[in-house]
Amino acid sequence: MPSGILGTALTGLMAFQRSMQTTSNNVANVNTVGYSRQNTNLATSATTFSAGNYVGNGVDVTNVTRSYDQFISNNIRTSSSALGNADRFQTMTAQVDNLMANPDTGMANTMKSFFTAVNGVASDPTSIPARQVMLVNANTLSTQFNSVSSQLENMRMQNNAYMQTNIDSINSYTQNIADLNSQIASATKGGGSQFPNELLDQRDQLLAKLSENIDISTLARPDGSVDVFIGQGQALISGDSRSKLTLANSTTDNNQKEVLMNGYDISSQFSGGSLAGAVKFRDQVLDPAQQQLGLVAAGVGISFNNVHAQGQDLNGATGQDMFSFSQTEIPIYASNGNQGGSVSATFDRTSLAQLHASDYRLDYNAGAYSLTRLSDNTKVMLPSGGLPATVDGMTITENSTPTGAASFIIRPTYQAAKNISTIITDPKAIAASTSAADGDNTNALALANLETQSTLIDGKTFSQSYQQMVAQVGSSASAANVSLSAQKALNNQAVEARANFAGVNLDEEAANLVKFQNAYQASSQVIAVSRTLFDSLLGAIK
Repeated sequence: MPSGILGTALTGLMAFQRSMQTTSNNVANVNTVGYSRQNTNLATSATTFSAGNYVGNGVDVTNVTRSYDQFISNNIRTSSSALGNADRFQTMTAQVDNLMANPDTGMANTMKSFFTAVNGVASDPTSIPARQVMLVNANTLSTQFNSVSSQLENMRMQNNAYMQTNIDSINSYTQNIADLNSQIASATKGGGSQFPNELLDQRDQLLAKLSENIDISTLARPDGSVDVFIGQGQALISGDSRSKLTLANSTTDNNQKEVLMNGYDISSQFSGGSLAGAVKFRDQVLDPAQQQLGLVAAGVGISFNNVHAQGQDLNGATGQDMFSFSQTEIPIYASNGNQGGSVSATFDRTSLAQLHASDYRLDYNAGAYSLTRLSDNTKVMLPSGGLPATVDGMTITENSTPTGAASFIIRPTYQAAKNISTIITDPKAIAASTSAADGDNTNALALANLETQSTLIDGKTFSQSYQQMVAQVGSSASAANVSLSAQKALNNQAVEARANFAGVNLDEEAANLVKFQNAYQASSQVIAVSRTLFDSLLGAIK
């Protein structure tokens, strides 16, 4: 490098030219999303020992760096994950709350109207019009159960579609981040202090977008690339390679989706991002609501059939079932890998008060069965003789014995609201009496009294059980609203902190531009002075 006055001045010219170029780039990108303000780093050039002294040789441009703080970036990703989770959970929970609590779309008014019609028959048991009104309301009741269940299923399909969109976005982001890792590693030639700032900004933007969908943690490599982990440390991105997420059907329900990575179910291993919000909504709101709705439907249908069978109709015949639950009262699904065997289950009409809003897993091993209530993972005691067994309001029967280990999922209430239907069509077939006596309304009164009887678990009536579900969903919706507001505030603070630290301030850049311009002009003046001195020296020699 040239030394002396001229060489020193030249280093100043180049340094301040680069500084003005960096400032110009900052100004040009003032509105560019994700851009980090850049700075030109200067350092004193190596000095020269001459004539017993160390003489300075100007300035060097050591690097052009971006304003970056790892803590702020991590905070943005964390708050984005929490916000994505809260936003999705609140959006979907509000839909269930609006459905269940609305008098027009919920079940409360429909059940009240049905029992009002039953009381009408009890008041005039031989009246055909009153009986017809009761049948109409019975049909309306079962249809409304079907409708609410169908709307919950539509929400499930909507949630599944959203999960698929999330996973597609995650896979797209991870591929782009892996590509940027490769470019950054190539640009840094495996290490060093010179980094491509624009590529780093692009990657940070993608990491922030990725964190909106799923919570992540990162680990920087010496070559500038980053590894990305999710869940309990599973590597989503490793250098320039990445793992893909997929959405697969559950073995027991095609509408129940599982998130897989490399073939393993990781649905329960991440807690942030909109994907986690969708899973949380399904597990904590949608499934319990559908189970509880089915519990009420099963309770109304089975208890009504039980009492109705104790009376006789206008033709003197014993009362038949008024409600049915499709061809199979309780669906059972055999797990993949079972070694033969089959079981069936029906509601036990004498122990409905023990029926839970839950699925069950029946396991067979070494000649013995065990039953687990999945809502709370409680082992349910079976009789010492095994099957058949009546437990938790249902009777489980072995149709054929497995030849080896086997597992079955029993869903007593999950589809009850979907499958309930009214099968009596003749008003004369309503069993309102218990004798042939004219005007006998004994059985009609017993049917009407079901409205206020503690028929379901925990001593609740049908209405109380339904209202309990409405209250639980409403409580979740209220908590979701509070959480969403809090997460929005935290995310805004994180974004503002980054803007204050790494954003472009036009006033500051204008001041820097004036400072660098003056320094550049001063260096130019030094060059002019050195030229004058050189010309004077040449003149003296001549």
